[in-house]
Amino acid sequence: MRLILPLAIALALSVPLPARAQHQGHVMPPPAPAAPIAKKKPPAKAVAKPAAKPAVKAPATPATKAPARKRPTTKATTPPKPPMRKTASPAATPAEVDHSTMDHSQMQGMDHSTMDHSQMQGMDHSKMDQPQNQEMDHSTMDHSQMQGMDHSTMDHTGPPQVTPVPSVTQADRDAAFPDVHAHHLHGTSVQSYWLLDRLEVSDADNGTALGWEAMAWVGGDVQRIWLRSEGEAVDGRIEHGDMEVLYGRSVRPWWDVLAGVRQDVGEGPSRTWAAFGVQGLSPYKFEVAATAYIGQGGRTALRAEAEYDTLLTNRLILQWRAEANAYGKADPLAGIGSGLSTVEFGARLRYEITRQFAPYFGVEHDRAFGNTADLRRNAGHDAGDTRVVAGVRVWF
Repeated sequence: MRLILPLAIALALSVPLPARAQHQGHVMPPPAPAAPIAKKKPPAKAVAKPAAKPAVKAPATPATKAPARKRPTTKATTPPKPPMRKTASPAATPAEVDHSTMDHSQMQGMDHSTMDHSQMQGMDHSKMDQPQNQEMDHSTMDHSQMQGMDHSTMDHTGPPQVTPVPSVTQADRDAAFPDVHAHHLHGTSVQSYWLLDRLEVSDADNGTALGWEAMAWVGGDVQRIWLRSEGEAVDGRIEHGDMEVLYGRSVRPWWDVLAGVRQDVGEGPSRTWAAFGVQGLSPYKFEVAATAYIGQGGRTALRAEAEYDTLLTNRLILQWRAEANAYGKADPLAGIGSGLSTVEFGARLRYEITRQFAPYFGVEHDRAFGNTADLRRNAGHDAGDTRVVAGVRVWF
């Protein structure tokens, strides 16, 4: 009897130890969701029957508790409680069940496919003992069975080869910017151009004035015959005017040198002048012309003109014009003094109905200086005059 009593005590104490050791690796779900089940006397008490028959009563425990895990209706913020602190009595503690003696292969009726594992709270997989830094052995894998990866279309040649840009040579510069100083004739045909730049009327002091300025050329690209004329008539009588016939030769692109004769017409004396000049298109598209004259008796004269067109639209154009005349000697019969004689400047706004025909209106101011102004005053005229003009511009 003395031996049997200690053995029985030792056997009774050793029964719960395997169960505790087996449950140490498992974290049971929190009993909080099972609170409603506690009122219905959860089947955990059935498990707490004499430990002598754990193998028979154990199957009922997972079968009845499986639905309890599907009903976590409590708030997600409720922290899980340790399973060991939940039980009120040692008899209801699931730790007393010895799972080591349970045959799980014989457990029927538990269909885990219908369980919503996303709603299972309280399972902390971070505490599970998993192998760290375990490498996969790809040597046993059959890569020939892997479908969907077509390596034939992959470019295994590496990064594309980049051809360096060659440096610019002098030959490239010469080809891009050819020498344009030399003229190239466009043939031997003779061309012509006629322009009536101003044909306008205005209100003068002694009647209605008709003014004109015209030019024309006939020839090729290099050599041309130029015709120029300008003047003014009042009440059908020409007060002053001139006509020029010049030979022009192109010396640079857009520039010609001129030589010829000029003939004065009008109420004053008729004089003939030798003319030498230059005309062309300056930078910023200013049309300029400068002509020097040498007349009889040592008379000399100089005329400079400039025009500029401002395109307001494709057809509405504002033309600016300025002209200055100077003489080396006074000519009282023609009403001209020595030095700077007259300056004219004006603006004309034209609308090109067609490119060849454009009516316009504008304003022009004419002013005399020096001896010429004195001669005008002596004749009863003002030194300066501003007029509104209207006319047409025609070319063909």
